[in-house]
Amino acid sequence: MKCFKEYSKYVILNVLGMIGLSCYILADTYFIAKGLGSRGLAALNLAIPVYSLINGCGLMLGIGGATRYSIAKSQGNPHQNDCIFSHTLFAGICFAFVFVLTGFFGTDPITRLMGADQTVFSMCSTYIQILFLFSPMFLLNNILLCFVRNDGAPQLYMAAMLGGSFSNILLDYLFIFVFRMGIFGAVFATSLAPIISMMVLSPFFLKKKHHFHITRCPLIPRIAGQIFAGGIPSLIAELSSGIVIMIFNGIILGMEGNTGVAAYGVVANLSLVIISIYSGIAQGIQPLVSKYYGAGSQKNTHLIFRYAVFTIVILSVLIYLGIFFHADGITRIFNSECDQQLQEIAVRGIRLYFTGCLFAGFNIVLSIYDTSTDQTKPAGIISILRGFVLIIPMAFLLSFFWKMTGLWLAFPVTELIVSIIGVAFYVPVWHSHRHS
Repeated sequence: MKCFKEYSKYVILNVLGMIGLSCYILADTYFIAKGLGSRGLAALNLAIPVYSLINGCGLMLGIGGATRYSIAKSQGNPHQNDCIFSHTLFAGICFAFVFVLTGFFGTDPITRLMGADQTVFSMCSTYIQILFLFSPMFLLNNILLCFVRNDGAPQLYMAAMLGGSFSNILLDYLFIFVFRMGIFGAVFATSLAPIISMMVLSPFFLKKKHHFHITRCPLIPRIAGQIFAGGIPSLIAELSSGIVIMIFNGIILGMEGNTGVAAYGVVANLSLVIISIYSGIAQGIQPLVSKYYGAGSQKNTHLIFRYAVFTIVILSVLIYLGIFFHADGITRIFNSECDQQLQEIAVRGIRLYFTGCLFAGFNIVLSIYDTSTDQTKPAGIISILRGFVLIIPMAFLLSFFWKMTGLWLAFPVTELIVSIIGVAFYVPVWHSHRHS
């Protein structure tokens, strides 16, 4: 019962926080669709990979550092706690420096790389540049959120996530419709969200409730390596989603043009919300699994994992049924110009693409579980397979034979294959712990 209560507390709060995070991406999609039409929606979808890159780097450092922090904390090593946090923060500063420089000098080439044509180039370039310039805020927010959650404050983690998300929705409305700031208003509202999130976190530090601090310690390659190793699966997951969007955009541009890309924007943004629910479950179990693993309790680590898998199964069935029967209504929310071609492409895409929900959820949870128990190799393999190695060739292969239908099926086919491989990794480990 203790395990179940801890699991319920952490998972519910993390899922709510992650849903809140994805809400401001949906708010961008909705308000841009209403205020700027299909051109704005296409520009947003072309810029999403840059957001995935920045957010992925933040999650890599945050989850990787916080995982090591949880293990060190359960072993009673305060100096190690501070050293891990300081290493994570220093790595964040290095990434931020590179991103800001890119924002000043590399925006146009990246916009062209994303595939933007003259009709959407200006809007897409503006969105990408502001994301890069505000990247230090995104990175720092991700790091602090993960450490605060793993320091025993999941309620504050949820409050900060929701505070940033809901403020973004309000600012989106004000900047786009009241102040008529266009695409700049949308991305500026998104960029202010992590700042507001950190303001919500600030009492935790002002009241000195935290057990991690910035400390002067030499750069230790072993600690840095452990942080990166623990967070790379999260980076791959985020980065690959951006790369897959780029690949899908390129294939769809050749088959359906900007209207097809706008339709895919509906599917991609809905996917971000659903994946965020699974990520919330995975990130909810991460501090618990790390704690029990660090304390040597294999029984409890497997118990938490089984709770997560059961939750994934139930949620996936409910999610897909809701999506299948309401695909038309969901698409109409974002189809402000009532484009019939966009409507047909998106509805069919939603019903085919999200047949992979269950397998995607399982893979996300299994990858985080492996990371939290120091099994970084299988976690990395799962992430790479579903992120790059399988889905990209599947997209080209299936779309060659079955056009848009094949493209939509690339996601579920990939996730199913990776799930089978993931189970093959997990079963021997489970048997060895069971008999030990």
